[in-house]
Amino acid sequence: MKDVNSVIAKLSMSDLNICDTTLRDGEQAAGIVFANLEQIRIAKLLDELGVQQLECGIPAMGGDEKRSIRAIAKLDLDASILGWNRASVEDISHSIDCDVDSVAISMSSSDIHIEHKLRKSREWVLERITESIEFAADHGLYISCNAEDSSRADPEFILDFARTAKEAGAHRVRYCDTLGILEPEHTYQCIKQIIEKVDIDVEMHTHNDFGMATANAIAGIRAGARFVSTTVLGIGERTGNAPLEEVVMASKHILKLNSGIETQRFREISEYVARASGREIPPWKPIVGSNCFAHEAGIHTDGVMKFLSNYEPYSPDEVGMERKIIIGKHSGRSTIVDVLSKKGIEIDNDAAAEILRLVRKTSVSLKRSLLPNEVFYIYQDYKDGRMSELIDE
Repeated sequence: MKDVNSVIAKLSMSDLNICDTTLRDGEQAAGIVFANLEQIRIAKLLDELGVQQLECGIPAMGGDEKRSIRAIAKLDLDASILGWNRASVEDISHSIDCDVDSVAISMSSSDIHIEHKLRKSREWVLERITESIEFAADHGLYISCNAEDSSRADPEFILDFARTAKEAGAHRVRYCDTLGILEPEHTYQCIKQIIEKVDIDVEMHTHNDFGMATANAIAGIRAGARFVSTTVLGIGERTGNAPLEEVVMASKHILKLNSGIETQRFREISEYVARASGREIPPWKPIVGSNCFAHEAGIHTDGVMKFLSNYEPYSPDEVGMERKIIIGKHSGRSTIVDVLSKKGIEIDNDAAAEILRLVRKTSVSLKRSLLPNEVFYIYQDYKDGRMSELIDE
């Protein structure tokens, strides 16, 4: 039998615990399939980052899914290993077969789902979660009880749901914004009420249908939620989930909360998950996108050169990134002076202004940014008086 106390102790060491579901909800995104070896590698990377709990899949699917979950459970990782289940003794038995130390037991909580998906009653829902939680507790498992579609449920029934889960032996409830319809102020009030009236740990599980998955996760954490469900790059059903990298960095820099995650490897794991899922990392992606620390506008590059914090909320090396100064249409004189000084060339303000004019014209003409060597070539042509022959005036 598993030692549930060791899992509880493990999940009590940080102000904020990440339950990453890249391997479950992330892989449920349309078109994503991880090979078994990729699942194992992603689990190892997440563990090396310090993620406290890994939701590794759905054991009841059987086949390759069950084999990969069992293999991850046998890796002896520091992270707690969690299997996702419907509120079913049979499902939980499959999780026990995989030797996980934790289970998520999921059940619909909104009347929309209860009436039109389950075609059952609220009483039936509470009976099923009681039966399944008690079964999991009898087998020494750490238990998260997931209230699917929480954000559309009757707030009073969510309290009943949470109380029932707690009385049956659940260690936390997962508040699921299944359709991504929450907004932060409402999220804060909902989570605050559950914690105050039921006195149970809450996990945030937010989706991004209106672009607010991270904002709603942060609002729930502010209200007292100690757990948050994430995926690398926010991959997941439809528009995705709250991204691991965004939630951790926002918690660290905005809420001043310690999650114990090694953020310096965010770009590394993002590149691996992107490749494994057949996705590209958009350049504008917060935290790990290639444009996060790319500066072109003159006022910005000048400010960054003078003092990095003028236009950067944190250092690029904090997330495994590098700063890039882009040379192009929006560049300023300080960029030209800096680029040429690195070539051992000193120029005055008049020369810098003229070369900048030529750089901007070249960038527009070519419809792209320029390489540092191209600025040097422009400088040489400017000195030799040849530039007007090459660019339409």
